[in-house]
Amino acid sequence: MIALGIEGTAHTCGVGIVDDQGNILANEIKMYKPATGGIHPREAANHHAENLVPMVKQAMEKAGLKYDQIDVVCFSQGPGLGPCLRTVATGARALALSLKVPIVGVNHCISHLEIGRIKTPAKDPVLLYASGGNTQVIAYANGKYRIFGETLDIGIGNMFDKLGREIGLGYYAGPKIEKAALEGNKLLDLPYSVKGMDMAFSGIMTAALNHRNKGERLEDICFSVQETCFAMLCEVTERAMAHVEKSEVLLGGGVVQNKRLQMMAEHMAKERGAKMFVPDRTLCMDNGAMIAWTGLVMHRSGIKMTVKDTMIDQRFRTDEVDVTWR
Repeated sequence: MIALGIEGTAHTCGVGIVDDQGNILANEIKMYKPATGGIHPREAANHHAENLVPMVKQAMEKAGLKYDQIDVVCFSQGPGLGPCLRTVATGARALALSLKVPIVGVNHCISHLEIGRIKTPAKDPVLLYASGGNTQVIAYANGKYRIFGETLDIGIGNMFDKLGREIGLGYYAGPKIEKAALEGNKLLDLPYSVKGMDMAFSGIMTAALNHRNKGERLEDICFSVQETCFAMLCEVTERAMAHVEKSEVLLGGGVVQNKRLQMMAEHMAKERGAKMFVPDRTLCMDNGAMIAWTGLVMHRSGIKMTVKDTMIDQRFRTDEVDVTWR
């Protein structure tokens, strides 16, 4: 069985093709980058519309397949930005109808976990999911992926990008903050915003900007923001691991490409006698292969969708999905 997956929840348009063994036959990725400011949903949707058809063709050529070899078309149904989601959903429906194959809408957050489970040795991990729009700690329990902690305001990647714009690093700020932090050594006072099992990041950004206005070095601000935020993520993840008694932690989402976060999560896991796993960086960022693989395992477990079932859901909760494939 071969699945084609289309990703388009936010700034990334992705087309991936996988087989039923988890082999990635193609994984085309193109990212929309605004000239100024953050993501403009309509412009991002236009970017996806312009690139989707050529990317499907490129993926098919790279995989060396003919269209009649595709068994199922999968797409990111949510959560995400409405215009972007509607664009890729329309493309997926058109492709599935023209090929006369089933269509499967996929929860974007769950796809980060499922691609990690097939492409790393992790079998039943707690997922630390940190990206632009989402920050969640997720684990499987009683037939669903449960959220054991999440952001109360904005995703950590969103906070990084907003902070980066304000301090002159521009967009896409995550890698630039990571690079600047390597030159920082002064831990500035920032709010440590863990509230129970949840986190908040907007106050950290405000405090960081106040330090900048007082003349603190950019490198020390980036260093302090990373150390504070990543400690928060690791604390909540460790508590979730203790609660559900799991000995594996899997990292997913664009932010987890950060080497300092990987180092801190690995240290936390070792202290618990557990193991930390992180997929290849192209599978941490939003991509079509993770959508294709998750849709394939959903379809293989008996999940069927009509076109009416493929309405997008901007607030598609991770714990709304019945996990029939485990």
